[in-house]
Amino acid sequence: MSTSKKLIDNQFAKTLILVNGLVPAALLLWDAFHGGLGVNEVNFAIRTTGLIGLVLITLSLLITPLRHITGWNQLIAIRRRLGVLGFSYILAHFIIFVVWDRDGSIRSTIEEIIEREYLWFGFGALLLMTPLAITSTDGMVSRLGAKKWKLLHRLAYLVGSGGVVHYYLLVKSDTRPPLVFAAVVGASYLWRVGAHYVDLRKELAGTHQKLLAAKSAAPKQKPFWSGELVLARIFDETHDVKTFRFVNPDGGKLPFEHISGQYLNLKLNIDGKRVNRSYTIASSPTRQHYCEISVKRAQLASKWIHENWREGMRIQIGAPSGKFFFAGHESERVVLIAGGVGITPMMSITRSLTDRGWKGDIYLVFSVRKKQDVIFAEELRYLKARYPNLHVVLTLSNDPDVEWDGERGQITRELLEKHIPNFKRGPVLLCGPDPMMTAMRKLLVGMGIPDAEIHQEAFLAPPPMSLEEAAAAEAVEVADTATINFAKSGKTAEATRDQTVLEIAEENGIAIPFECRSGICGQCKTKLVSGKVAMDTQDALSPNDRAKGLILACQARCAKDIVLDA
Repeated sequence: MSTSKKLIDNQFAKTLILVNGLVPAALLLWDAFHGGLGVNEVNFAIRTTGLIGLVLITLSLLITPLRHITGWNQLIAIRRRLGVLGFSYILAHFIIFVVWDRDGSIRSTIEEIIEREYLWFGFGALLLMTPLAITSTDGMVSRLGAKKWKLLHRLAYLVGSGGVVHYYLLVKSDTRPPLVFAAVVGASYLWRVGAHYVDLRKELAGTHQKLLAAKSAAPKQKPFWSGELVLARIFDETHDVKTFRFVNPDGGKLPFEHISGQYLNLKLNIDGKRVNRSYTIASSPTRQHYCEISVKRAQLASKWIHENWREGMRIQIGAPSGKFFFAGHESERVVLIAGGVGITPMMSITRSLTDRGWKGDIYLVFSVRKKQDVIFAEELRYLKARYPNLHVVLTLSNDPDVEWDGERGQITRELLEKHIPNFKRGPVLLCGPDPMMTAMRKLLVGMGIPDAEIHQEAFLAPPPMSLEEAAAAEAVEVADTATINFAKSGKTAEATRDQTVLEIAEENGIAIPFECRSGICGQCKTKLVSGKVAMDTQDALSPNDRAKGLILACQARCAKDIVLDA
């Protein structure tokens, strides 16, 4: 059935329910104006509106089980309409009671509710129905989000129970009608509990399958590799961005595996100083014989790279590093937001997903200042044309005079909602200048995206260290074997000269935070209580850190037995 046909059928069903639901009200009004309500007109009107309201509420509770049993999903279109009609009749039921039975006296109404037990349940049900009626619009469903909306509207079962108890306590002789309602409402409630149990079992089974898929899909992480790669090719991407391709000096595959989004760590020698820098791998991990970084000519290291690197050079590299990645098993949709050269991890992710024929939707939003700054422009056009699940949005924040068929201006809520349907969840990956990522995170959280589903990449640029300082830092002699005492964890382990403190901790199940594994990020700072270690790199340690006895677990090797505050 086409979408337009479904919309027509749904609207017809809603209209039909509304018209039929208003017929009893019309007949009641007709009888009221023509004296057809009997001797006790007020009592008749109260009972009639209450009974019709309870019938409509009960029918709304039956929609979900009937839809699952019959497979007729169109039934869901009328559930809210039945609930709102039921609320309308119950509200009329209460208004008639207050205005005509209690003569409009609020005090008398409150006293009557307090005194009569059956009114506790009836009035309580009306109070619970009020937020359900207010939120029974498409706009409120969108504002609350489907999960919160469904949780709120489970109060309908309490409403039905309250209505049934109210009816049962009110009846003086024949209790069969309220017992029938009780049976129907109770059956719908039991079905809901049973269905929830079945859904939980399915969800647990699905989660287990996803974990198995994640385990098999994610590359098996080898120990952090460090060594030399050959710079095989240099490509000009834009006027100030070059791509550098590295290969194994011995030929064949790269000596490491990585996940799209991770980065390389470079050890550079610039004007007599050692400079460590991190650059995201822009190529796909599916291309196992090479990896590429795309570098914008900007500051000290990037300028030096542009001016001094030549094809055939050997470059000292450590890899892979980083926890900013997306392999595809994490979600059925991903949103990538990049600014400038922040496109590089997004390009790796996009290349990897399209290489593997990933079926999910990829939304790539890429902002640059000028048209000439669009990196990978031709490849993005090619991939977008070839893969219908790749949605690319380019926007220029400047360059007003250039001819341009994309978006213009900063990335805004309106732009995101225009191009990303039902944008209420992540994962969202951000990479770009720090001010851009800060602003984007605030914007996304304001749109209702959970903060935990927003991930961003940022690199530190540690200060250069003179070669003499670096040599002095590395001059400590490493012991062949040593004992590490992890004081907090209460564990002791033996270390060889080739193992870092972080590696020993991992082998013994001791959690020390880390990211780069190359001494740049500083995540693995750990207090050395006693003993001595050697560290190849200390870039992330400030003089104050050293004074406090902090070491970098990813770099530290034992020079003697040590005790750690870990």
